[in-house]
Amino acid sequence: SVPSAASAPTAKDLLSKSGVKQYANSRYSYEEEKLAELRNTAPWTRDAKYLESVAISPSATIKIMKHCQSGVNKGIKKGGNPIEVMGMLLGRPDPDTPKTLVITDAFPLPIEGFETRVIADDANVVNHMIALGECLEKKRKEKFMGWYHSHPFDLSQNSHCFLSQTDLSTQLQWQRAEDPHGNPFVAIVVDPLRSLSKTYPEIKAFRAYPPEYNSPVDLQCPDGSVEPSEQTRLELWGSCWNRYYELKVEYFMSSHARHVLEQLTQDYLWIRTFSGALGSSTESYELIPSKLKKATVPLVNVGIGIGGGGGGFRPIRASTQKVVSSTVDNLSEIDEAVQQVVDLATSQLYASKLKNLKKEIFSSTKKEAENAEMKALKA
Repeated sequence: SVPSAASAPTAKDLLSKSGVKQYANSRYSYEEEKLAELRNTAPWTRDAKYLESVAISPSATIKIMKHCQSGVNKGIKKGGNPIEVMGMLLGRPDPDTPKTLVITDAFPLPIEGFETRVIADDANVVNHMIALGECLEKKRKEKFMGWYHSHPFDLSQNSHCFLSQTDLSTQLQWQRAEDPHGNPFVAIVVDPLRSLSKTYPEIKAFRAYPPEYNSPVDLQCPDGSVEPSEQTRLELWGSCWNRYYELKVEYFMSSHARHVLEQLTQDYLWIRTFSGALGSSTESYELIPSKLKKATVPLVNVGIGIGGGGGGFRPIRASTQKVVSSTVDNLSEIDEAVQQVVDLATSQLYASKLKNLKKEIFSSTKKEAENAEMKALKA
């Protein structure tokens, strides 16, 4: 059967998938005395991996993603590749959870670049940052405590969130300038194309190791995993894979904002279901051959024919025990394989049906669109 709106994720599921903390009112307030004490002690200067996570506010997330997406649109509109963009992050360490950095806001910078180089008017950028800093000093208690930029490379199976050699050099300069003064700096990298494909922010946060630091674990990647393949390490984390580490990213919002979002999601969940088709991403299509191969392996093991004779593939379920002489375990494998094929076919059928329905609604007359909308509501 085709998945219906009833089986779509609830507001709670969507918020949980995005890593939104349920109780985060405390992120909006802090005791100034505790924060001043934390800044003075600066424990991150004594432990290269002291900081473990960053918490990003809804407004900062939206501004970052909107800016990164504008770079994609601008580059494509000019007939070229997506443009890399950069901005500054406003926030503070959290006295209540000192190993977490709280990002409250984000500000775009007039910098545009590409995969291998950055085009920027240094004078304009410096003047812009000075003016912005002076304005924020008068109105905000937070400080600049990080920077973000996008990696709008080709959409692939792996995320493009990593630090290049230039990124690492920039991050080290910021840390040397700000960390000793009680202002730990963080680097955030966004993969806007993957974010669009996955329908949730593809954001990762990093901190650079000091030059004198050496990891006690051989071949340890920024995410803490050990990867023996050099090619895999380079593909996932770049050439500087052993000179920085990843911080966990979480999102927070107030209880009032959560309540509003839950109401909106509940009332307009059909929009999310309609706009996102299962199996429509490039990654999903790339995985189809491997999924089919995995599903057919149990059938080959028990001698079930696949293809040939013009009959194609005939799935055999547990009810055919009289025809096939097999063990219960083998029959269970057949059931599992058939179910995988059915699930895959269902998702592709659902994606195709949604695609045709969108075309019928948005490429037709008003009356035809109303009829198509009625069909969607009845489905």
